[in-house]
Amino acid sequence: MLLIRTPPSDDELTVTSGILGKIHKWKNESTGMFKDKSKYPTLTRMSYCQCRLKLVFASIFRQFKWKHVALIIDRSDLFSLTVGKNLEYGLRQEGLLSFVRELNGNEQEPYENYLKDASMYARADVPRCGFLGNAPECHGNELIIMYGTFAFAIFFGFSFLVVYLMCKQMKLNNELNNMSWRVRPDEVLLEVGRLHGSKVGLQKLNVENFSLQQYDIHSGRASIASCTSLPLTQVFTTIGIFKGERVAIKKIHRKKVDITPTLLWEIKQARDVSHENTVRFVGACIDLPRPTVLILTEYCPKGSLKDVLENEAIQLDWNFRMSLIHDIVKGMAYLHNSDVQVHGKLRSCNCLIDGRFVLKISDFGLRSLTTPSEFVKDQNYFNKFLWIAPELLPLTVLPGNPATQKGDVYSFAIILEEIVVRGGPYEMIRQFMDVQTILNRVEAHESPPFRPFVGQLDCPPDVLDLMEKCWADNPEDRPAFATIRSTVRLIMKGFCENLMDDLLRRMEQYANNLESLVEEKTEQLSMEKRRTEELLYQVLPRPVATQLLAGEMVQPEQFECVTIYFSDIVGFTALCAESGPMEVVAFLNDLYSTFDRIIGFYDVYKVETIGDAYMVVSGLPERNDDHAREIGLMSLAILDAVKSFTIRHKPDYQLKIRIGIHAGPVCAGVVGQKMPHYCLFGDTVNTASRMESAGLPLKIHVSAAAKTIFDKFGTFQMELRGDVELKGKGTVTTYWLLGCTEPDPRPPTPQKTNNGEVPFPILFPAIGK
Repeated sequence: MLLIRTPPSDDELTVTSGILGKIHKWKNESTGMFKDKSKYPTLTRMSYCQCRLKLVFASIFRQFKWKHVALIIDRSDLFSLTVGKNLEYGLRQEGLLSFVRELNGNEQEPYENYLKDASMYARADVPRCGFLGNAPECHGNELIIMYGTFAFAIFFGFSFLVVYLMCKQMKLNNELNNMSWRVRPDEVLLEVGRLHGSKVGLQKLNVENFSLQQYDIHSGRASIASCTSLPLTQVFTTIGIFKGERVAIKKIHRKKVDITPTLLWEIKQARDVSHENTVRFVGACIDLPRPTVLILTEYCPKGSLKDVLENEAIQLDWNFRMSLIHDIVKGMAYLHNSDVQVHGKLRSCNCLIDGRFVLKISDFGLRSLTTPSEFVKDQNYFNKFLWIAPELLPLTVLPGNPATQKGDVYSFAIILEEIVVRGGPYEMIRQFMDVQTILNRVEAHESPPFRPFVGQLDCPPDVLDLMEKCWADNPEDRPAFATIRSTVRLIMKGFCENLMDDLLRRMEQYANNLESLVEEKTEQLSMEKRRTEELLYQVLPRPVATQLLAGEMVQPEQFECVTIYFSDIVGFTALCAESGPMEVVAFLNDLYSTFDRIIGFYDVYKVETIGDAYMVVSGLPERNDDHAREIGLMSLAILDAVKSFTIRHKPDYQLKIRIGIHAGPVCAGVVGQKMPHYCLFGDTVNTASRMESAGLPLKIHVSAAAKTIFDKFGTFQMELRGDVELKGKGTVTTYWLLGCTEPDPRPPTPQKTNNGEVPFPILFPAIGK
């Protein structure tokens, strides 16, 4: 109904003076949302005046180009009749009215008749089944409509299902074709040394030497225990840095890797595995030049379960053991419910422990990348089968050996035995029975079944009962991991009543163990450091070695005057020709060990030993005014020792040496950074060498410069040799040193320790024993 109130009369609208007229005009121009109603002639505003209503509808009909209009008037209502008549008159003037029908609203005549009469003139769109849907021709189509609707619903549902499956397949294909798991060699840095700072790229790594990169768990490197050797020792994993994250790297020998749909599906399964008790798959490197594939996984710094069990320094109470067992069960229950479905290689060495002492299952899936089994039937070959279920043992010798969930339950039982006895599988039986015999008896399905022996150990009875159920001979009798998880939860109620207190107590025990271990390692480090320093002091002068240990640069130094000693063995070449290599080495070891014991009594420094040449200097690196005296006394002592020296393989042979001495200025310094060597430079070194080569057997040849210094002491006996031609020096006057009147500072015999050994370094202590 368009009318809101009784419209004003014409007199009210035409009044221009008087209070009532002004009020109506003010309302017409100021009230409502659009204020002035004469400026905005809306349908509602125009309906206030019946004379304008016909203009409104006429404008509407012309706008939509309607030419055939039927008017139905209810004459039972005065207002409707009045408005209808005004519309009839106005629409006829506009030439739009085609039919007029009056009705009595109080009568019960159906409205459909009026609509039908009006539609004959105004051509109204009558529905096919009538306005009330009761047309005779529509009654027979109800079943068709129902079936059609049902068929359309089925078709729509089927189409939706097809589209959903197609989208899901497209998503799966995109995930399979996603190669973000492929790792380039230049993206990985390997830690190749024991120091954390030593890294090298995979492209620079010699893959053949990959297994040499081994690390100790106590020095910050995790380890994966060996499952292929007896006794069960540790084989340390390689650690790398990938995108700023430390990862564990596993090496797999493969001559060729084909990117097959099976491999892509296995990689997708491994990437989708996400659980707190499973190791996360990071990626794989298959682009190395050699037939090698590298698998990158999450790094667990505490090592494997086998490492923890075999490390006696770690105290394991049953609270800790039950926590580890619970972690294994949760991880395996998740794997069995995931797309991976089965592990197949569950062993204690594949149960890793992270920095928070949470156990994580590793080495699952990726069966296409597994290295085929070796067919060498040795002790190491059969070791890994100790965890295999008896029904699977005949099939494990084939590549791609089968795996079942019940087989994983059996492997879990063997791990339980390891945790109970804190040792390897069949720990007590392997002491008197070899591994192959154990496997043969397990495979034979004896009655009762042959299983590990745990003895009378301090173990909860419920754990032993669970272990026996899990290694049942019939696979169907073994519980699923979902059932095992419920059982373990019940067992743990008696151990972890206060988990936080137990965790704090366990961390305190670990801290105490770690402190003891640190003290022990610190003491060992100090001992090794002292040994290293002593060895360095024997190779380099103590002041020079001290500077090198402090990280300082050793500057070359000029010495105004030092005395240099040179000696060599007369007929050394012929002696070597008549002796074997080991005899020569033993001979030089005996001789130079004797020399080393002698020079320990004098203020001299042994520069080097090259073949049969022996070089000693006095007066450096610490300046000494008595350098000539020290060299002279030392030379006489060495000559005296040579005269009585006996060669073990030639006891009748008289050993002879030549000795040359010269004094003068030299420059000394450390040469090189690797294997640094303290060297002397200057013409004095060359002259001393020429004095030795121009000398005679069992004689001490002294230059004139050295003789001048010797004369200052007044105790050395000299003899003029005369003029001698020296290579590169011309003719020079030289002397023989015959002896000395002052007492020898050495004791009568070399000092020995309580066990009879001489307290001086021996170059080759194993020779001659």
